Amino acid sequence: MNAHVEEATSVADVVKLLLSPVIIVLGVVGFYYYADVQLLYRALALLLVVVISAAVFLTTAKGKSLWAFMQESKQEFKRIVWPTKDEAVRTTLLVFVMVTVVGLVLWLFDMLFFSIVQFLMNQGI
Repeated sequence: MNAHVEEATSVADVVKLLLSPVIIVLGVVGFYYYADVQLLYRALALLLVVVISAAVFLTTAKGKSLWAFMQESKQEFKRIVWPTKDEAVRTTLLVFVMVTVVGLVLWLFDMLFFSIVQFLMNQGI
């Protein structure tokens, strides 16, 4: 990832950063204000408001920085090496076997300790 030096925030960026959530709030208010309009149209309008708000946000320095980070993350995600189906099946089976073995060992310890405590309780100690 790239290391970016913080730049001074311009007045336009501050206005856009404040305007972006205001647009969303107005969209939500409009969604409920126009309750008599069909839900599909209100939902599409709200989606459009969110897209407009995101577009306003992405024109700021912080928005551009976020977009660059998302693009770099996308490239990093492509470098991930996923296990093959055979490796995934073997690993899953190994986990099931180990959980069963550990469960049996713990059950045997529980039975042993229970027997020891029961023996001691019957002795009157």
